[in-house]
Amino acid sequence: MDKLLQEIVLDNSDEIIKKWLGEIADEKMNTKSLPVSEELFESTNREFVNAIFSSVEQQGSFDDLHDFSERLINLGWPLSYLTEGMQAFRRVTTNFILEKSENVDTEFFKQVVESVDIWVDPIVNFLVSEYSGSWENTVSLQRMALQELSAPLIPVMEGITVMPLIGTIDTERAKLIMENLLDGVMKHNAEVVLIDITGVPVVDTMVAHHIIQAAEAVRLIGADCILVGIRPEIAQTIVNLGIDLSNFPTKSSLQKGFRSALEITDRKVIDLKKDEKKIEKILDSIDKE
Repeated sequence: MDKLLQEIVLDNSDEIIKKWLGEIADEKMNTKSLPVSEELFESTNREFVNAIFSSVEQQGSFDDLHDFSERLINLGWPLSYLTEGMQAFRRVTTNFILEKSENVDTEFFKQVVESVDIWVDPIVNFLVSEYSGSWENTVSLQRMALQELSAPLIPVMEGITVMPLIGTIDTERAKLIMENLLDGVMKHNAEVVLIDITGVPVVDTMVAHHIIQAAEAVRLIGADCILVGIRPEIAQTIVNLGIDLSNFPTKSSLQKGFRSALEITDRKVIDLKKDEKKIEKILDSIDKE
């Protein structure tokens, strides 16, 4: 029976495609948010239904559907376009077979529905799997990119690096901060690390504990750590919580912390304008003599 119904569908593919395209055009499934022209929508529909018939004809081959779905994913078309298109194909095909049949009883109706399900369900499962795999890969890449940006260590001068932290710090991110700090100190041969918490909205006991651990780890491998960006409300919170930050220096701003880092590395900021004025005075006195 399944083979006979398959032959009916394939022999009348042009008529079924026409009915399917008509139903799809009426609904214009979930593409209103996309900048899709009528021509592109129609050509995509035709390509889609041809890929469906190719799978039905080849008994479960998904080669054409794979290429088609991959292209739609890259173009940003929603999965619902494909799933609703398959449901429309299920309805149109089932109705067509029933309309062409002379004797339709309960048993025949059941066989038709089961046969169409055997064609449609594997295709739907394949398309969902394709989309899921693509989005999982995209999410994984985005997560990796966010992790790299969440705890960057930036060398600003020889021996001095800065780690600007933005957003909340949880246990997972604290581990990443620790790893990046230790790897970065060794890689850049840093003598001083400035941890800038200006962008951290809340510093509670857990956050402070993570920062203290990171600073202590940096100290153990021979570098100094300065905590900068402590706003008045953060300072008040730290005092109220009884958090001890006496083991490593703190500064209210990155600028002040950078000056301290220069001093630790036996350097300092010199006002060249003042030196220029001194030189000019010396030269003037020489000229007068």
